[in-house]
Amino acid sequence: MSITVKPTSDPLWHGEDVTISDVLDALSQVRAKFARDEAGDDELVHPRNCVMTLISVSPDEAHEQVAQRTTQMIGAQHPVQAIVIREEAPLRGHRFDAWITAEVQRPEMCCASECEIVTLHVRGAAADHLAGLIDPLLVSGVPTYLWWLGTPPFGKRELLDALRVVDGLVVDSAGFDEPFKTFHRMAGLLKVAHHRLGLADLQWSRLRPWRETLAQFFTPLDRRPFLSGISEVGVDYAGEARGNRIAAALMTGWMAGALGWKLKRATAGGGGVVVAHYEAGNRSVEVHFRSVQNDDLAAGELSAVRMAGASGGATFRVSVQHDPERKRIAPEPSYRTLHPSGGEDDAGIELAERRAEWHRDVLHENIGSLHHTATGDAPGESRPRHPVVLTSERRRPDSGRVLLTIIEIGEGAPLRHVQQLDLEDEATLLLDLLSTGTHDEVYNRSLAAASALMEKL
Repeated sequence: MSITVKPTSDPLWHGEDVTISDVLDALSQVRAKFARDEAGDDELVHPRNCVMTLISVSPDEAHEQVAQRTTQMIGAQHPVQAIVIREEAPLRGHRFDAWITAEVQRPEMCCASECEIVTLHVRGAAADHLAGLIDPLLVSGVPTYLWWLGTPPFGKRELLDALRVVDGLVVDSAGFDEPFKTFHRMAGLLKVAHHRLGLADLQWSRLRPWRETLAQFFTPLDRRPFLSGISEVGVDYAGEARGNRIAAALMTGWMAGALGWKLKRATAGGGGVVVAHYEAGNRSVEVHFRSVQNDDLAAGELSAVRMAGASGGATFRVSVQHDPERKRIAPEPSYRTLHPSGGEDDAGIELAERRAEWHRDVLHENIGSLHHTATGDAPGESRPRHPVVLTSERRRPDSGRVLLTIIEIGEGAPLRHVQQLDLEDEATLLLDLLSTGTHDEVYNRSLAAASALMEKL
């Protein structure tokens, strides 16, 4: 039996074995009470603020906790109505249990706003009830987004009916069960969904640093001809055997869709190895996938992308690696003047050198006052020892997520660039997608190309 997860804050209303009419009545009372309390005796009731309705569907306890936490974080920044639906709860009959909680925000420059969170525990699959549950709760005049945690039941008529009343569907393909089949069914929504339905994937947002890094390589005008000279692409992703290839397929689909590559054939071998052949004008492009063992990455997460080719008599090769491996040993105790790099690799060394340079600048600007404070001597009599970079030191936590880019053009010396990645949480990724309205033609094009590749396999 599953465990019932109650909202983290005390509910303003709770009902067991209720109907949607009971929830609507309770919701109206909650809103009316808040409006009266805020207006007081001397003011008119303020109109209710709401910028969107966010519906989250959770298949189990763990996903429900993520939905509750993410919804509260978003509600703290935006006046929204949030609905969290938990399916497969231990209930009987066609009724459900419901909670209503509220988060009140009081900005300094405007009136207070209330974000209501309606939690519903339904019996059986949520898709069977979805259209009837969400339609009466929708707020008129604002967009409605459906965030489905876990694996949505793509292809079910009930889900398609529910999608007709929402403006966008948000999923995370990194957590799909049976990734191959589910991804293919999701791509089918591009053909059957209504024209204003936006389709968004948190996995696509996680790929943004990779896409931006590869695109930046071709930004200088003298490198633009290389776009038509790409001959091979390699993608490594974390996993065992075939694993979850969706991220790798989306990256390939993004390149193929942007550059007009035409898929000719693709084959899959043992150990997750995939070889695909594309036609680009009068030349061919060979794409390789392979799964690699990496316990520090989530299943399916990209580990490296390599690209090579030639144009105008010059060869080029660019590789992007996620958090490259480095040797780790115990740090030295004299940490105050050390800037640990995390090993012998270039990513750690470059980050440590940047930190040391910044440290030197700060010391140089404040050397007099720092020395006087520390020793009591007059400023200028001595100088503290300069910080040094030790390549054998264990890296600091703030350099734990990096992309290392290595560029080789012709016979020139390799160029290296280190980019530190921001932390990725559901609230940040979700807000980023919702801010664009979940309509992204580049993603749709990449999704179609990636689905065609997966179908060939």
